[in-house]
Amino acid sequence: MPPITNPVAADDFTAEASPAVARSNRVADIMMSTTFQLICALLIGVPLPDILRKTYENLPDSVMSYDNSMIGTVAAVLFGYLIYRKVTSLPGTNALLNQLPGFIVSYLAVAALFFALRLDFSRQQFVISFLLVSGFFWVLTFVAVRVRRTTFGLVSVGKAETLTKLDYVNWIRFNSPQDADKVPHIPLVADFNAGLSPDWERYIAEAAISGRRVFNAKQLKESLEGQVEIENLSENSFGHLAPDSIYAPIKLYIDILQAIAILALVWPIMLIVALAIKIDSKGPAIFSQKRMGFRGIPFTVYKFRSMNVAAPGSKDLPPGVLDITRAGDQRITRVGHFIRKTRLDELPQLFNVLKGEMSWIGPRPETLNLSEWYETEIPFYRYRHIVRPGISGWAQIKQGHVTSVDDVREKLEYDFYYVRNFSIWLDILIVIQTVRVILTGHGSK
Repeated sequence: MPPITNPVAADDFTAEASPAVARSNRVADIMMSTTFQLICALLIGVPLPDILRKTYENLPDSVMSYDNSMIGTVAAVLFGYLIYRKVTSLPGTNALLNQLPGFIVSYLAVAALFFALRLDFSRQQFVISFLLVSGFFWVLTFVAVRVRRTTFGLVSVGKAETLTKLDYVNWIRFNSPQDADKVPHIPLVADFNAGLSPDWERYIAEAAISGRRVFNAKQLKESLEGQVEIENLSENSFGHLAPDSIYAPIKLYIDILQAIAILALVWPIMLIVALAIKIDSKGPAIFSQKRMGFRGIPFTVYKFRSMNVAAPGSKDLPPGVLDITRAGDQRITRVGHFIRKTRLDELPQLFNVLKGEMSWIGPRPETLNLSEWYETEIPFYRYRHIVRPGISGWAQIKQGHVTSVDDVREKLEYDFYYVRNFSIWLDILIVIQTVRVILTGHGSK
């Protein structure tokens, strides 16, 4: 059956259904099951690299090296699979893009642990295992995405119709409970605030009781798009506004330790960037500016200067507008274009992380002028200050640079989603996507 890019009626959908489609869905279900994936991954990632190594390696290693290599590849496969399942279950993800960085993280983490503990292991076996496992999951995901597409039954009442613009999902329109009965295996989506008819209310209640999955259109839209609509202050799954998580108290210490380690590696790069800025244009290499921070407390943020110091601007513009960088902004220097595209201009913010003013991941801090301006234009804007601002964030990887109040409203919806779904897995996904952004220059100005 060809992909359905527009909503169709239940009769049309059932007419197109066939045994071949059912078989494809069953095959996809098996391929995406945890049991199948784990068994295949462990077989491909542990004994097979060991066999290949023993067959083709000329220099024999100690027995301890073989044992450690086996244990290490098991740990790397399991950890990588855990990351893979978590990040690909989050909204807005692309399994084909995210599975490779996820396994890179797991294998590097295990290798770093072995180095730290001075344990002997085979680097060749680790590399072979990584290539085989990541290749297996890439092929698996590539095939599964093409044989199965997510399908929902849409109750055509209220705001549920707005979901049809999401063309990467199959939408089957149900105009009556009788239509919904024709495709009983499809999850139902309805706008619970739309004033459903008594017939629909009874049917949805009975469907939920019988085990059929039923989704509220608003929550499903948030999950699929990774945004929280700004209608009122949005509670998280724990029932209150603060991001309640065992991860929250330890994140600050993780950030600081990571910043120390990264600074030890990138200080030569920072020195080169600073010299390039000084040679390219007049002015200091470091740009500092007051930004709105955690819990609404202002702080000084540090960046490499990417603009000319004396940038002219019109005094007729509304407050805060001059703080927005637009596409093709003439104030950006030659070096500035490069460091903004590669995000090298953000490196001095490592010192903000060390001071506890920023995190690696969180909503981007805005200037005081912009923050005050946005608060007059957008309700509940200050809610984003409930977590520490970040060097990268959910809005940055999903949206990129903003140039208007409308863009800011959309950005705020992404920020609210991050606060509401605050977790280590969402942070890992953002790190993975940030690497892609750096490599492609997406969203830079």
